[in-house]
Amino acid sequence: MKKSLTSIVVLLVVLVFDLSASTYKWSAKANKKTAYVNEAILLTYVCEFSDASELYTIDFKPVQDNEHFSIQLLKESQGLNNSKRVNTYKYIAYVKKEGPISFDFDVVMKKTTQESIDSTTNGHYDDSKVEAFISTPMKQLPLSLIIKETPAQLVGEFTLRVKQDIAKHKAYEPYNLEIQIEGVGNFSSLAAIDFSIDGVKTFTQNAVVKSDLTQDGEKGVWSQKFAFVSDKNFTIPSFKLEYFDLKVKKIVTLDFHRVNAVLSSPDFVKEKLLDSQEDYIVDIHYIYYILVFIVGFILAKIEFPRLKHRVAQEDLFCKRIHKINSLEKLSFILVAKDIQKYKEIIYKIEIKELTSLKEVKKLICNLAKIR
Repeated sequence: MKKSLTSIVVLLVVLVFDLSASTYKWSAKANKKTAYVNEAILLTYVCEFSDASELYTIDFKPVQDNEHFSIQLLKESQGLNNSKRVNTYKYIAYVKKEGPISFDFDVVMKKTTQESIDSTTNGHYDDSKVEAFISTPMKQLPLSLIIKETPAQLVGEFTLRVKQDIAKHKAYEPYNLEIQIEGVGNFSSLAAIDFSIDGVKTFTQNAVVKSDLTQDGEKGVWSQKFAFVSDKNFTIPSFKLEYFDLKVKKIVTLDFHRVNAVLSSPDFVKEKLLDSQEDYIVDIHYIYYILVFIVGFILAKIEFPRLKHRVAQEDLFCKRIHKINSLEKLSFILVAKDIQKYKEIIYKIEIKELTSLKEVKKLICNLAKIR
């Protein structure tokens, strides 16, 4: 009788322990059943616990990029709902090929062991002797979609803006142009623009993307800057950029219209400033007096502290140069700064005669200090 009673008590203790143990339930959903190639898909995974569940950690990392799709983390959060722990994970997926696709990811639930807690509490935790977690691998609920083909790799909603100098320019001075593509979609499908114009030196910066990830994809601005240098008139050719617009479900074209850059005509012609020598009779004494006056005027106007200002500007320029991490960016800055002063360095970079970034920076700073 006593043995039977003892067994019942033990069983009840075990049952109470089991009932008080934390449990969890996973759920998953996609925000659409069908999508286009390269269209943003929102995947949401939620793990709900039966209590606060401080002993559990979750190992769930589906972020990846393979031949079928790419996954990016949009948001991860943990909180309490009626004293019950809730973990939420949101990801943005882009599928690269048409056809059926199933997202089926692994997750590992890790529970801290009592031995690990006791060892840590007693201050002599030994990782080689104590297993910190009990790991339970499992599969997430599969999410299946149908992916439809699109006639363009770029998908979303975009607009094109152009920032440029006025059409007239001076010989050998850079003509600056910036192309901006603003909107929401998969900016990663945008390729760098290449302008090749006969008789024109073209300096190009790498494309820059400033964006935030949203459930509709990347939202922001893609931009690329150019500087064109020539001693004659030239034309920057037009180009078209096509993308698949998700609102109207068709191809939309963004047009960049060609730019005709012409040399600015001088305000005067040298010959008009020269009259025949017969019209003037110049007394040498007047020239002497004029020169003395000019020298005196210049000396009176000189402000020697400007030299310090000029040196300070040179130091700032050199500090800026030392932060640059590529010869391509250096060339672009030199063109914008003073193409005539640095034209030899720019040319040697182009023909790859100068390949050492450190050496080029030293040459630039030395040259900057020359008046």
